[in-house]
Amino acid sequence: MERMSWALVWLSLAFNLVVAISVCDGQFPAMFVMGDSLVDNGNNNGLSSLAKSNYPPYGIDFHQGGPTGRFTNGKTIIDLLGDLLGLPLLPAFTVTFTGQQGIWVGVNYASAAAGILDESGLNLGDRFSLRQQVENFKSTLNQLRNQMEQDTLNQYLAKSLVVINIGSNDYINNYLMPSIYSSSSTYTPEAFAEHLINDYDAQIMALYNLGLRKFLLAAIGPLGCIPNQLAKGFAPPGKCVSAVNDMVEIFNRRLKNLVDQLNHGNYTEAIFVYGNTYGAFNDILGNPATYGFKVVDKGCCGVGRNKGQITCLPFSIPCTNRDEYVFWDAYHPTQAFNKIIAQKAYSGPQSACYPINVKQMAQL
Repeated sequence: MERMSWALVWLSLAFNLVVAISVCDGQFPAMFVMGDSLVDNGNNNGLSSLAKSNYPPYGIDFHQGGPTGRFTNGKTIIDLLGDLLGLPLLPAFTVTFTGQQGIWVGVNYASAAAGILDESGLNLGDRFSLRQQVENFKSTLNQLRNQMEQDTLNQYLAKSLVVINIGSNDYINNYLMPSIYSSSSTYTPEAFAEHLINDYDAQIMALYNLGLRKFLLAAIGPLGCIPNQLAKGFAPPGKCVSAVNDMVEIFNRRLKNLVDQLNHGNYTEAIFVYGNTYGAFNDILGNPATYGFKVVDKGCCGVGRNKGQITCLPFSIPCTNRDEYVFWDAYHPTQAFNKIIAQKAYSGPQSACYPINVKQMAQL
């Protein structure tokens, strides 16, 4: 017993030393991720949900053994941003209970079909809403308290990066489904965006009060341009569904305004950054050849018009020229697209990441 006790002491000291070095060298010691299927890395695998991707051809280009629960052919934006930051692949929250997965480099809490609102995505089954993801972070925090001293933990949290990429399902699997949800009859697009932002703000503040200080808040992309929306036939050929994009833009403007408000508020040593995914997405769709893309209006795999009716069926055969497609399936982009967005977030200009980029955040 005594030998084991000393081993635990040395393990704790080594852990604190590693974290202290990470905190002091100007890099992010960890990255904590919340969001939906765009950044989910397997949290839905064990849930009773239709929103799953832990089967081929998902992960066909993923270097660590095929399908993992990522909704793309390879790496997500988070994986690729982690590469740029020198961080390893983050564990999904659902595999951190056993203690076999290290959590000191961060944890991914994202859940496919999740929204800012608890009810969003209910039509697809179980998922961790943003509020629940914040609760899950509290569980991780309790684990971390057992692994490092309080002063070290405070520094670690203050220097860590928080990425939140959520909101799409509040439209696709809520507001734009009037036969299932009442939100579109209850709220105007402007009022609904304000409702979302108020709930979003509350969760950001909850994370701030838990000690996190560096926030990257991603805009919603142009949902009117995804194959699923194009397949509904509400837009002329070669055009996006403008009514859907107009709704999303209302939300994004409010999110950017929230970032300004938070940065000018009395939030000690905190920085809030708006990731302009919408603008970057539109730039790629408007100039595909510049980025190496040839197909911008249909999925590499999927079913129906523009392969946009649903996601990839198990063991279906995807396109072979995946790096030339913007969209992997009816809703999600390819790894090639994700690389571009990750790079823009990391070192892009203010038009891509406002008011500073992630590389600049790491130096604060």
